[in-house]
Amino acid sequence: MNKLLETVQKFPATEVWNDSCSCMELSYAMENGASGATTNPVIVGNVLKNELKDWEPTIEQLIKDHPSYSEDEIAWEVIKALGLKASKLLQPMYYETKGQKGRISFQTNAKFYNNKEKMIAHAVELAAVTENSQIKLPASKAGVEAMEELTYRGISINATVSFTCAQAVAVAEAVERGLARREAEGLSTEWMHPVCTIMAGRTDDYLKAHYGSTDTLLHSEAYDMAGVAVVKNAYRIYKERGFRTKLLVAAFRCMNHFEEFIGGDLILTIPYKWQRKYNAADVEVKNNMDTPVDEKLLNELLTLEEFRKAYFPKGLQPEEFEHYGAFLATINQFLSGYDSLVQLIRKYMVK
Repeated sequence: MNKLLETVQKFPATEVWNDSCSCMELSYAMENGASGATTNPVIVGNVLKNELKDWEPTIEQLIKDHPSYSEDEIAWEVIKALGLKASKLLQPMYYETKGQKGRISFQTNAKFYNNKEKMIAHAVELAAVTENSQIKLPASKAGVEAMEELTYRGISINATVSFTCAQAVAVAEAVERGLARREAEGLSTEWMHPVCTIMAGRTDDYLKAHYGSTDTLLHSEAYDMAGVAVVKNAYRIYKERGFRTKLLVAAFRCMNHFEEFIGGDLILTIPYKWQRKYNAADVEVKNNMDTPVDEKLLNELLTLEEFRKAYFPKGLQPEEFEHYGAFLATINQFLSGYDSLVQLIRKYMVK
């Protein structure tokens, strides 16, 4: 049996999502037990490049139907179209589980990461695309504030551009405030399913890049467990405090990012190429989520100031979230990915 399917069958609380809105990739993932999908500007751009012949008629029709639209407006219509098509594969699961599975995430415009009101307005627009939507917002200070309001309005959020325990805790607390406001007014929360991403591999990437040009020297195994350590610490805090937000692990780089989370009550959103690697891997499918990170490796990591900022729940203040190195690297990549997507659309408009 493929390892991902074996994992979700042995440990139903451990969910797998497809880290793409490609229907081909999502179909493969669902055959192996996946119960959700996600998008971001880089993902959408890659899907379009890989499946451009299939999507060219849609792009051209959208331009024809909306002659006064800007290239940005057409780009967002394309994003909605890709997400809507993928969402239909997941809708039966969404209805069967009353919203707890079968969702697809749409990400708000990365350019709005520091503007609460713009993120809220865009999130509401994206949430209307399909009933089984889930809306991704960056875990900046403004993003966390927007998440509380959107939760109050009944929109399930997916916090992204998130790498630290401090961000994860702030997100969960904001969601609890939003849920409490709904409940105080007698509004239902039954179908809601908020999640908070920790991009474990990008935490590793940032620490390796940051300290790689210094005299600091750690065992390579320590760096490859940094994101794992952050997720496991956040997971412990979530369970202790009874948060209703579910943790989601993203940015897969190595075996640790799958093996260490088996058995946990969380979501693994895995790119297609890594799904195939994990499915073919020689790994025992057993509960590793509750196994602490090796003390020696953790102590090595704790000598790094930038790791301490990521590991401890008060390692960063909300106003510092968007200035943390992993945040800066990722939001810049998302902004560049969005620019590339718009440039692709421009080729169909300016001719």
